Amino acid sequence: MSNSSLQSGGFNKGLFCAVMSFSLWGLLPLYWRVLNAVEPMHILACRILLSMLMLVGILTFSKNFVWLTVFKDVKKGGMIIIASLILCINWGVYIWAVNNGRVIEASLGYYINPLVSVVLGLLFFKEKLSRLQWTAFTCACLGVLLLTLLSGALPWISIVLALCFGFYGLIKKTLKISALESLTAETLVAAPVGLFLLLMRVDTSGGLRLIPDLQNLSYFTALGPNVLIPLAFCGIATSLPLYFFGKGAKLLPLSTLGFVQFLAPTLQFAIGVFVFREFFPLHFLAAYSLIWLAAILYITSLRRRAAG
Repeated sequence: MSNSSLQSGGFNKGLFCAVMSFSLWGLLPLYWRVLNAVEPMHILACRILLSMLMLVGILTFSKNFVWLTVFKDVKKGGMIIIASLILCINWGVYIWAVNNGRVIEASLGYYINPLVSVVLGLLFFKEKLSRLQWTAFTCACLGVLLLTLLSGALPWISIVLALCFGFYGLIKKTLKISALESLTAETLVAAPVGLFLLLMRVDTSGGLRLIPDLQNLSYFTALGPNVLIPLAFCGIATSLPLYFFGKGAKLLPLSTLGFVQFLAPTLQFAIGVFVFREFFPLHFLAAYSLIWLAAILYITSLRRRAAG
């Protein structure tokens, strides 16, 4: 078989994996909405704990214990802890947004995220931004500003998600371990947070304090199998798209991956508008058009870089 055929096969496999990854991420709002009867903090807790159990099980079954050595390195261990906290915030805000009718706002965060990553590359790795990328970043900022003026409120969900994923990507870029090993370490670190969210409740009767309360979970007994069975698959729903992403990222050029990644927020936006019927006035189109223009300019900049 010729080298061109092998390269073509690798590209096709990478494209399939990337499309699967971002399609799954794009369709996740449908999955989280099925779990609407579960408290968002308990969904987050289950996502953390079930992901951790599954990932540790996979690596243990594969007799891979090398990932545990990351905690022997103070710098790497510290970065894993920070990445874990960022991941918890990202997952928690996203789940809350979906189950509170804010899918459109969440999708905006993932449109902005690539541009946040570009700026972080400029600040931390002295990467140069092309004129198109500067224009794209400016359009995105203007879009967020216009949306703030039109809605009368800062789109904090979008900004938090974009910043979280941007800084998470920044940390992952500096860690020299595989995505699977890194995520396993991160969920292991986050496990106490998961247990905390599962077993604690906020008591406001005598001032704001957190107290242990196992009865906080009593409502689980009233949930039917139509909720409990999907809830049991939180770990798979978390890890499967990440697995496909890791495969696709290794086989595809950055320009192609940069194009495919906008599939996720586009699906999320469509679900928010057409499936969940979220409020989206026509005058918001002006702000979103600037965001979409920024995404197009960003993709164009990547293609020009690849061609050059």
